[in-house]
Amino acid sequence: MTPFYIKLLINIAVEYYYTMMENLRIAAKHVVIKIILSLIIISFILTGIGNYLIGGFVDYAAKVNGEVIKNTQLEQLFQSEQQRLQQELHEDFSALSDNKGYMKDLRKQVLSKLIDNILLTQYANKLGLIVSDEQIKNAIRNIPYFQTNGIFSNVKYLSILSSIGYTADNFAQSMRQQLMLQQLMQALDKSSFVLPTELQKMAALVLQQRNVRLATIEISKLQSNQKVSENELKTYYKEHQSKFIVPEQIKISYIPLNTLSIQEKINVSDAEIISYYEKHKISYTQPERKHYSVIQLKTETEANEVLNKLKQGGDFFILAKSKSIDILSRSTGGNIGWMEPETTDDDIKKAHLTEKGQLSTVLKSSIGYLIVRLNDIEPKKIKLLSDVQEDIVKYIRQAKSLNAYHMLQNKVRKAIINDNLSMNSIEKIVGIKATQTDWFTRDNIPTSLNFKPIVQSIFNNVLLDDNSMPVNNADLITIDSNRSFIIRITAYKAESIASFNQISDRIAEILQHNKALEKAKIQGEQILVELKKGTGGEAMKAAGISFGSIKKIVRTIGYNPLIETIFSLPHPGKIPIYGISQDSHENIVLFVLDAIVPRYLSEHEMKKFIKKMEETWSNATFFSLLSSLRKDAKIKLSSAEEY
Repeated sequence: MTPFYIKLLINIAVEYYYTMMENLRIAAKHVVIKIILSLIIISFILTGIGNYLIGGFVDYAAKVNGEVIKNTQLEQLFQSEQQRLQQELHEDFSALSDNKGYMKDLRKQVLSKLIDNILLTQYANKLGLIVSDEQIKNAIRNIPYFQTNGIFSNVKYLSILSSIGYTADNFAQSMRQQLMLQQLMQALDKSSFVLPTELQKMAALVLQQRNVRLATIEISKLQSNQKVSENELKTYYKEHQSKFIVPEQIKISYIPLNTLSIQEKINVSDAEIISYYEKHKISYTQPERKHYSVIQLKTETEANEVLNKLKQGGDFFILAKSKSIDILSRSTGGNIGWMEPETTDDDIKKAHLTEKGQLSTVLKSSIGYLIVRLNDIEPKKIKLLSDVQEDIVKYIRQAKSLNAYHMLQNKVRKAIINDNLSMNSIEKIVGIKATQTDWFTRDNIPTSLNFKPIVQSIFNNVLLDDNSMPVNNADLITIDSNRSFIIRITAYKAESIASFNQISDRIAEILQHNKALEKAKIQGEQILVELKKGTGGEAMKAAGISFGSIKKIVRTIGYNPLIETIFSLPHPGKIPIYGISQDSHENIVLFVLDAIVPRYLSEHEMKKFIKKMEETWSNATFFSLLSSLRKDAKIKLSSAEEY
């Protein structure tokens, strides 16, 4: 097993560890959601969130082998990640949030996690991994947050789900997916093993310490003294012109069009609101609701005692506060709120309460014994216009803005095709002043314009004439169904080679650096020869360098040429071993290896080390699988998510 491979495996293990910690920290920021998210993957919880109100919007962020990741899923998880960072970094997060490039990368990482989760779930399904309904029930019943005194509480379970807007069916489906992934990970764990002898050797290699003394020939001290002739500068320029290409540069004028900006200007009349309400009353029908309170007791005897006190005029609120064993409902005096038929727990339905103030008998349930009181009944009704007016206004405004947006698009498109209009004319049509950019290249596209359709249009010469000059008219570029840009190139510079005068100073620095590096290498090799002969003292003195104090070197994650060279040398025995390498700044480093010091772990630490190495093998298998799944998958990003 080579040191490189060992470090590679350790690196993978560390990366995987921090990725998992990131996911767990996301779940730990909100008290109620923490109950759920500590047990299942966030992306699965987010499935099932509704579509946008209006058809026609791009309703997906990506498609993975045909399976859709909705925009709402991505937005929710992206917001959760931002909230986590804000709580961790506090005021430092403001600087990050203002960095559009950073936020774009963060969004890309979040989408990548969602894609990975879908790929793994699809693979688990392909393997035929099955999770039975009984397994799901057992998993839910074993969640501590759904228990009272170690016993599952169906009332608490439904109450918690309701508080986060979740249904029992959606939660059960999320649990099914999580349990399936657990099966997949267990299968990967069992497919990997490491021989004990390999682990012992690996531990010895990874933990080994080497004591060295270093002497550095610094390039920067030599560079300023290197002379470069005019002829050398011109020769280098002639031979390396491909290194000095100035990429094509563009200035553009643009006008963004989107439904949100149009929506702000749209008014909705009272007549429109009333008309919509009358046509869609069935959508605003609220079924019969009942308001319940419960007292949960451990034994039937205790329940009967409490029921007798209630029948004798005892205060339900006070008795629930003092006697109920259900922490959640006890805090509210037994009040569990309004429930519709579909959301009412089966144990409460068994009470068959039909009249306001009616009290149940003692009901045996899976969580103990219940006493239920029907506090109030609200009959089936159609919600008042005043209650839903805000939602109606929002819907109508969105619908009208989308329609107005498409009409404006068609008007602009027709004008561009038929009338060859300038940007000034289009500004009058849309009522928006164009924005002018400064010069930019493919490598520094303004964030507001960094969309694949725009980049393709402005850099494939569509908006240039045969002489590479900007055409007079603009172009309408669609990003998605509710966003587009009117673009016109106002100035263009073709790709070119920088002139000698423009970059002569840069070439001088390159040649000075190269000469200094070559001189340092020759000087270092000469000193090394003298050191190995035992006469290196005078050579080092002449070079103005000397060996420093002993440094204890251990292996690190990531490539370091100096450490690689130090650990490539054999055991010095009684005679020091000399070597030469470069540090991360290209300085030439001479070193003397004085000793190799083994380091040992306690029995407990060794067990932890071995466990971590075994996990590393499993993790390497996991990432290899994920890489293969991504390679074979058909992953389609929406135009708004392509980078």
